[in-house]
Amino acid sequence: MISRLVGGRITLRYSPRLYQSSPFILSLRCAGLSTMAKLPRLPVPDLRKTLDRYLQSIQPFLREDEARGHSLFEASYEKRVQWVDDFEKGIGRLCQHKLHELDARSPHNWLDDNIWTNHAYLSWRAPLLINSNWWLTFINDPSIPESILRGDTRSGIEPWQVRRAACILHRVLDWRARMVNQHPDPDTTRTGVWLLTNTEKMFNTCRLPRAGADVLATRNPASEHAQDIMLMLYDFVYTVRVCEDDRTPLPVQTIEDGIRAVVLDVIKRIESGESAVPVGVLTSDDRDRWAENYQHLLSLSPTNAMTFCAINESIMALSLDHYTAMPSHYPTPTSPSSSQSSHASIPALDSDAEVHAHLHNTRSPPRARNRFFDKNLTLSLERNTRAGAMGEHTPVDALVPSIVFDYSVITGIDSSAFSEPVPRPLTLEEARVSDDGKGWTRLDWVIDERIETQIREAEGRAQASINNSEAGILVFGEYGADWISSVARLPPDAYTQLALQLAWYRSRGFLTATYETVLTRMFNAGRTECVRSASVEGLDFVQAAKEWRCGAAYVAEGGQHEVEPRALLSLLQHAIQTHARRTREAATGRGIDRHLLGLKLMLEELPVDASTSTSSSLDSSSSSSPTDPPQKRTHSLFTDPLFSRSQEWKLSTSALSSGDQFRGTGFGAGWEDGYGINYLIAPHRIKFCIESKFSSPLTSTNKFKQHIADALQDMRAICEAGELELEDRKEKSVDGVDTRVQARL
Repeated sequence: MISRLVGGRITLRYSPRLYQSSPFILSLRCAGLSTMAKLPRLPVPDLRKTLDRYLQSIQPFLREDEARGHSLFEASYEKRVQWVDDFEKGIGRLCQHKLHELDARSPHNWLDDNIWTNHAYLSWRAPLLINSNWWLTFINDPSIPESILRGDTRSGIEPWQVRRAACILHRVLDWRARMVNQHPDPDTTRTGVWLLTNTEKMFNTCRLPRAGADVLATRNPASEHAQDIMLMLYDFVYTVRVCEDDRTPLPVQTIEDGIRAVVLDVIKRIESGESAVPVGVLTSDDRDRWAENYQHLLSLSPTNAMTFCAINESIMALSLDHYTAMPSHYPTPTSPSSSQSSHASIPALDSDAEVHAHLHNTRSPPRARNRFFDKNLTLSLERNTRAGAMGEHTPVDALVPSIVFDYSVITGIDSSAFSEPVPRPLTLEEARVSDDGKGWTRLDWVIDERIETQIREAEGRAQASINNSEAGILVFGEYGADWISSVARLPPDAYTQLALQLAWYRSRGFLTATYETVLTRMFNAGRTECVRSASVEGLDFVQAAKEWRCGAAYVAEGGQHEVEPRALLSLLQHAIQTHARRTREAATGRGIDRHLLGLKLMLEELPVDASTSTSSSLDSSSSSSPTDPPQKRTHSLFTDPLFSRSQEWKLSTSALSSGDQFRGTGFGAGWEDGYGINYLIAPHRIKFCIESKFSSPLTSTNKFKQHIADALQDMRAICEAGELELEDRKEKSVDGVDTRVQARL
């Protein structure tokens, strides 16, 4: 899931000239944070406070159950209180003690060293394609000729595509060199320390498939590939040297020359009748199936082992697609299937259809070709120079690469860095006479019939997943952070979260567990925590506002609202206060979901005959066969269906910064009938990037975009009408009159 900054903001003060020439020009200032290079440890939260916060978080679900004629709130809530008290006074104390012991023997903290990476990512068996990997799509470079940007239906690598790839890549490598070689001094902010630390994690690694749970490749700074990138085109795989041994990027002209040489080599190979083996498609498959195929590939030849080694130890991947993606390649709400027609019409530049094709191709190219989804970081460019990035989620959350690419995209192509202002065409004639040069290497595969079959089958499964994914972007331009903070006087993030709650409630008629990612960046090696956005106060607001409408049509109808705007505004303010408090708690190491996970795992490690309270139980019956998996100890707190329901994140959300360099961002929905939503709040607009599944009749990205827009319009009207009503009451109270006001909009 994509993460964000809380309690402050990373401010990157851009000056293209300074960025190109200065050693390290970054303003990393975070309001309210002292300037110190040493970060504290992430604490083990207080057991009782975590349990109390958990009880608060389940109350809205119990209230809804009672309203629907199910069990009474008081009786249901009291039962959960008893389970919580029993856990806290009994086996929970031992679990808490075990967490403290784990923390004491951990280099950084109990959570990130031992639990979170494996539980959230590496043990997940679903394909990385759409489900786990994050994606970013970049704005176009205005220095590229419009005739190129418009795209065409031809096939082949475009010279401007190579040039833009070299420029973006050079800036990424420049960031890497500056950050990795920069040692924090006493004036470095906590945010700066966090960014320096996480930049290093982002490069020179790869996820390795293993049965049951994957692992991350160990970084090897001495590797011969440590200063190379992995380059893919037409599914051929190469490495290209892009840095000196001290991590200094090679000149951008040299990088372009290296990429260009590989393109010419591929042209020559294709002309001779050679075709690539698309082994990368296997990385889009179920993780256990890919683990079997990975081991089989290793058993076939040492060549495969050497290829995997080069991929795993390279800095990052660059994928050059030989086509411009067209809307017909990807599913839409009106046509939930894709085709590969070469006669597709070319959409207008910056149209919804054009942006839609760009987003889909960045994160899920047709048949999952020309990608290696296990790689930590992949920069991809289409023939018309549309660019984007995708990454495997385990090393870092997407905020880190979003900052890096924000820096890398903003300046565009600097023609003065090249010997020729316009890149030369890539021709077969040049390919035939070009010599094999230094600085790049072919990576080959040895396969058999089994792998050929597995690739074909994986392609089919990948394309089915792509066809089932409904991704879309809503750019809400009526207002943004400036109006929310200065006029409504409310925190923009919490306000946006309540808009999502209202949109969901109007579309489904009930509350759902909602996950918002928050960074624990103020702690050493801290990563993320969950904010439970659903609350009693939020439920009060969305129930009251569900039927509240605004707009010209309603005015024309002479409509009136039974609920006064003043009352709705008060409910909204209380809901936002609750959300803001939970956000602060999560960001400062007092969240509940990571702690509950740790307690549950510590309990499962206890022997089944351990001393425990009377309500402790086993998650399977005492009669079991010798082939059954080992029994795990559990407790009524964790076996309660409401515990699971409170973590069914049908709304999975996170935010980035304003995202001026991004056309779109995103990640997949965590539940078949849910949404994955990344949003970017700018001063005068809010951008929502939404993913759901066509297979669920309960979700529609297209319809949910309208629900979000309606919610934001109504919330603004509520804020404005509520303030007007308060002012009107104040004026009338001067004459001793207190007249009830109904909003007529």
